[in-house]
Amino acid sequence: MYITTASTARLQPDPFGQGQGGGSSQSQPSGVGSGFFVDDSGDILTNYHVVTEGGQSLNSVIKVKVQGQKDLVTATIIGLAPQYDLALIRSQNMPKNLIKPIPLGDSDSLEVGQKSIAMGAPFGFDFSVTEGIVSSTQRQIPIGFSGSGPEGITQKAIQTDAAINPGNSGGPLLDSTGRVIGINTQIISPSGASTGVGQNAGVGFAIPINTAKNLLERLKAANGGVVLAPTIGIVAGLLASQPTPGGLVEIPVGTSLLTDEARRQYNMPEKGFLVGSVAPGTPAAQAGLKGGQVEKFRGGSIAVGGDVIVSADGNAIDSREDLQSAYIAKKPGDTVTLQVENGGKTRTVTVKLNDKSFVTLPREQ
Repeated sequence: MYITTASTARLQPDPFGQGQGGGSSQSQPSGVGSGFFVDDSGDILTNYHVVTEGGQSLNSVIKVKVQGQKDLVTATIIGLAPQYDLALIRSQNMPKNLIKPIPLGDSDSLEVGQKSIAMGAPFGFDFSVTEGIVSSTQRQIPIGFSGSGPEGITQKAIQTDAAINPGNSGGPLLDSTGRVIGINTQIISPSGASTGVGQNAGVGFAIPINTAKNLLERLKAANGGVVLAPTIGIVAGLLASQPTPGGLVEIPVGTSLLTDEARRQYNMPEKGFLVGSVAPGTPAAQAGLKGGQVEKFRGGSIAVGGDVIVSADGNAIDSREDLQSAYIAKKPGDTVTLQVENGGKTRTVTVKLNDKSFVTLPREQ
């Protein structure tokens, strides 16, 4: 599936009076990407950054084309998941005989060394195919766009050496049976560091298809809105002031940024995520997690007496993104096991995700 986007710009009125009204709109080409059908309705999975101009704008005209089709057809946004770098769009007036969903595989069963096949439109060359192997199934990298900016939430990704280049984004990564095992999302390119244009260096990443499958029903029901990653209902308890063009803002940080003296004073572990407060009725509240009393200090604030989460499902935690990575691919009813310290004592807490964990917001225009 070939996807092209064009931004809609408002033109200024003609100062010589040749135009009509107060100006007009014009579409300017802005990028290309890839995608694939997931059902007979013409729904297409792709990357969020493909349909939103790298996450910068939502005012894009989206058009798609399948192999063998001469003309592009318009597609509309059904649901967006910026934190996962995923989007579901639907083709309009696509002939039914051209809608051919690709079977979805099981990314949890992948093994290193298996064949991988990347499909897409690298550099705009539509309907290209490359082949390689699965280089890693557990690579942890930042993916998507977090609430505070373009930096992503650390998530599990599939690493492949199949050639992936600009334009492959959103395209399927297949196994040898032709099933989708991942969605191509980004590359590491040493040459891009100097030229500004990333090119294949044998290290590409794909979002595991099981992550997308967990999100698919929520995306279909989003009505053009934004599907958020699950939450457990806690607010960070350790904040550090950071200068920005608009003034100082406080950002959540881990206890590793405290001095040794401060950790001894507050009886904090060397690394961990401090709980500031817990929202009533949320999974965190039901699991018994506790917040603390906020104290201000030069450069930030700290919730004294709050629980410190030091691991989640066996993985060390030292930031909000670390914690989110433990449950970002989960669904309602799933659980996450937390190791918690408070006052030098350690306990294990099981948090069960419920309906309050999963929120869909209307899309900003």
